[in-house]
Amino acid sequence: MKREFQPAVYIVANRRNGAIYTGVTSDLVQRIWQHREGVADGFTKQYGCKMLVWYESHSTMEYAILREKQIKGGPRRRKLELIEQANLKWRGLYAEICA
Repeated sequence: MKREFQPAVYIVANRRNGAIYTGVTSDLVQRIWQHREGVADGFTKQYGCKMLVWYESHSTMEYAILREKQIKGGPRRRKLELIEQANLKWRGLYAEICA
């Protein structure tokens, strides 16, 4: 079965209040799998950011990219607030998006 693509903005972390990374993708399940497996070099691999702690779906990739830029341009405090508003305990959300 072919999976439908859904633009999304997401935040992965290495632990609660640790290193965080904000990204955008058209296939959240595949992208988080890549972070978890460490298949791509970069910040997330270097700092062990493998745990999906926040995500937001969008109707178009254009909107998702605009939202990613907005989040990345803001202070770290705002990113932590986004995570904790939806995921106070910083639990990993990968199983939720695979269901």
